[in-house]
Amino acid sequence: MAKLRVTWVKSAIRRRADQKQTIRALGLRRLGHTVEHSDSPSLRGMLHKVHHLIAVEEAQD
Repeated sequence: MAKLRVTWVKSAIRRRADQKQTIRALGLRRLGHTVEHSDSPSLRGMLHKVHHLIAVEEAQD
């Protein structure tokens, strides 16, 4: 299964509460933090919701 590397690149200040909660649910704790997740439809939906705040790339195994 493919892995995606998600990096938080833009602040969530003055964003809706549901977008802030999505950032937290992705496991991102601070600006510049990077996490890896297995690719899935539910993850893709979360990424789409906050696509303007994050950078996504495919992780090299």
